[in-house]
Amino acid sequence: MTIIAAIIGVTLRGLLGRRRLVLLILLAAVPVLIALLIRASGGRPDADRILDTLVVRAVMPLVALIVGTAAIGAEIDDGTAVYLMIKPIARWRIALAKVIVAAGLTAALIVPSVVLTGVLLGDGPSASLTAVFAFAMACLVGGSAYAVVFVALSVFTSRALLLGLAYTFIWEGVLAGLLEGTRFLSIRQATLGLAAALGAKVSGDPPALQVCLLIIGIGLAGSFVLVTRKLARFEIRGGD
Repeated sequence: MTIIAAIIGVTLRGLLGRRRLVLLILLAAVPVLIALLIRASGGRPDADRILDTLVVRAVMPLVALIVGTAAIGAEIDDGTAVYLMIKPIARWRIALAKVIVAAGLTAALIVPSVVLTGVLLGDGPSASLTAVFAFAMACLVGGSAYAVVFVALSVFTSRALLLGLAYTFIWEGVLAGLLEGTRFLSIRQATLGLAAALGAKVSGDPPALQVCLLIIGIGLAGSFVLVTRKLARFEIRGGD
């Protein structure tokens, strides 16, 4: 556990560079700022709609994509990963540390954003509490799944950021509205399904709770296994 904690610390220091941290905070703050504008302008508060449309469909996957692809992908791209790989550390420990950082940092940014946005836009104490709890729990799980999947993507290709954007906005955004079967390969739909099961109002017809849990479980476990296997086959070339 000491080794894993050390890798987590190093990864966090690498991830939380000034520019990336500012970008992540700004992204997470967008829903809160919009909620403030709605309140200030006297608009109709609707926490469920804003959290569904803005957080789950846009902000959460973007934050997870930036964090997930940088957790180890940035180290592989710039060559610094070799200094970690040459150490006598089990590759599953490296993989575990990386996914913990990606999932934890994504949750740390998204969940407070959900809570603040939900409180600002709640129609009433009861409705607000229900929406906040449902979306906070769903985004905690769904955001973690997104982040871990993007960590796995980043160890297989240097174009993980581009492919992640394509998955988020083309596969989940466009094709999900045209092909009903794509819902079962969508973390977004699984997240909305979890929120709906916890009492939130969501648009569309998300999968049943059991299907959502299966999608999330496969995303988390499958991605961790893929990262571990890929790192186990990581080759250190003579020029590295």
